[in-house]
Amino acid sequence: MSQNIILNNQEIEHKIKRIAYQIYETFVDEEEIVIAGIATNGFIFAKKLALALENIAPIKVILCEVYIDKQNPNAPITTSLTKEQYENKGLVLVDDVLNSGTTLIYGVKHFLDVPLKKLKTAVLVDRNHKKYPVKADFKGISLSTSLLEHVQVVFEDHKDYAYLS
Repeated sequence: MSQNIILNNQEIEHKIKRIAYQIYETFVDEEEIVIAGIATNGFIFAKKLALALENIAPIKVILCEVYIDKQNPNAPITTSLTKEQYENKGLVLVDDVLNSGTTLIYGVKHFLDVPLKKLKTAVLVDRNHKKYPVKADFKGISLSTSLLEHVQVVFEDHKDYAYLS
């Protein structure tokens, strides 16, 4: 299968910086927020967003890794933080690609068990093929693709890229 690069490293860096500013604008009144990334690529993206946010804003960022079985999203979801650590805080749930919306909506459902000040979602690529009524509040790029096409984000040391195959 051929690969069509849809975002190169520089474009991804620009998207991360823009999303970081959007997050700051949304949570400007907060002293700390939780950036919760869905393992594996979503958490890598979350770490990059957290770093960009710390460079532009005085907000304390707490990183959280979210473990979801993508083949069985009804399975128990676990996080690297306890519920008490993100209770009554602003939270951004992050993933690299929004495909059908399954992973994101089950992630949102998990965090709704705890009172939060605000819950937002962020993705690098939104594919516009959702099975569930979930949207990304912050997105790097929106891409209309066919169901047969696959979007993959590759995070390598200063050589990040996203491609369509």
